[in-house]
Amino acid sequence: MNSLLYRRGTIDDLFQLKNLGIASYTEFSKILTDENWKIMNNNLHNEDRLTDIITRSKIFVCETNNTLVGMAYLLLSGNPTNIYPADWSYIRMVGVSPGYRNMGIGKKLTGMCIGMAIEKGEKIIGLHTSEVMDAARHVYESLGFRIFKGIEPLYGVKYWVYKRDL
Repeated sequence: MNSLLYRRGTIDDLFQLKNLGIASYTEFSKILTDENWKIMNNNLHNEDRLTDIITRSKIFVCETNNTLVGMAYLLLSGNPTNIYPADWSYIRMVGVSPGYRNMGIGKKLTGMCIGMAIEKGEKIIGLHTSEVMDAARHVYESLGFRIFKGIEPLYGVKYWVYKRDL
């Protein structure tokens, strides 16, 4: 197997980030209802939405042979949503290509987001994940994230906001 390279992602990675997101999350097509999978899949294919996230994020990627196999997005404080307060940084869209799972890529990328948040002086980092993302929840908890609160279901499944003080 070729070596893995970890680096910062850029808008130039848009096409590969979109395809990696689709590949990383397609497993949920078998778990979600057809209606909810259609909504998630449309979001994954929405380049305008992805471009907005990319331009506001610090992106970390893992690649091999010039192909992205892992990604994670960090949004610094000042980007509030209905889930995250303005003084929180938060991680979005952690994904690993199915053929590269169980190699520690998601954990390493999440750790890179934590490191950048600390470097930038953030005090709190959050993320949200669901009941169908068991492997992700295990990784986040191993890195010190704890459930902060439950939120309204997304895509028809239970979600929680996780928080870690920095």
